[in-house]
Amino acid sequence: MPAQRSRTTGWRRCLEQIRQRNGSIEIAIEGPGGEAPAGGDLLFRSRVLHVGGDELWIEPPSTLGEAIAIEAGMRLVGIMAIGQNRWMFHTTCGGATSRSCQGRMVPVLVLGMPHDVQRCQRRRDYRINTSGLALPDVTVWPLLDPESVVLAERVNEAEFLRERDATGPGPVDTDGADGELLLPDVGPSFSSRLVNLGGGGIGLNISMDDAGAFNRARACWVRFELPPHVRTPVCATARVVHTHIQSDRRLYAGMTFDFSHNPSHKRFVVQQIVRAIAGQQKSQLARRRSA
Repeated sequence: MPAQRSRTTGWRRCLEQIRQRNGSIEIAIEGPGGEAPAGGDLLFRSRVLHVGGDELWIEPPSTLGEAIAIEAGMRLVGIMAIGQNRWMFHTTCGGATSRSCQGRMVPVLVLGMPHDVQRCQRRRDYRINTSGLALPDVTVWPLLDPESVVLAERVNEAEFLRERDATGPGPVDTDGADGELLLPDVGPSFSSRLVNLGGGGIGLNISMDDAGAFNRARACWVRFELPPHVRTPVCATARVVHTHIQSDRRLYAGMTFDFSHNPSHKRFVVQQIVRAIAGQQKSQLARRRSA
């Protein structure tokens, strides 16, 4: 009778393999119940720099050139992948520092080496763990006129400034006179899932039913929310960098944000993402103090 091996066996060797290939893992702030926080989970892709005895070093996560500060002691959820296999693990942040990698000093984020991993289950929309990792939904519109984004971005910026500065009871009205959402010149929308944030953009998971419309678009207008810590939706132009078909027959699209028509909008997108991550960390600390 053939021996059966658990698919979590050898996960540490897989982690070292990711490092050797200059690959990345994904990390998120741990939420209530030991899972990523529901409602606005953000997975950041970070390159693995070192796999040691008790430590795992990764590049500090960033978005659009802005480092994402993760406090020492913060509990994190990590996801690693080799081929079609995905595993989730829990770890603790040891803080940001500089370490020698390949003969030079580089900034690193030190994580505790996980004790074990859990295999992620295959779901229809994305491979997620049974703990209920909730990734933000993203509405995507093919962008017909890139110059038309400026007004929509200005309104979005005003909404976020009002939220950030608490100058009113709620967000400003982003609807037009006819009650419809104020948009640039776009085509019909479709839904996708925000599966990760990289240094300059986002990774989307798109159904094959919508892949045709997506592939015909030279640029897209994207909109997603990060509740509860940020109420103003993130809105921006994004362009495709690469795509591939996943094992679940859905399209993965790596996209880069494009601020060429309104460069100042970049700092608002950064502030929204940084604010959401800071809020998740404050919530975790508050739960730990009250426990």
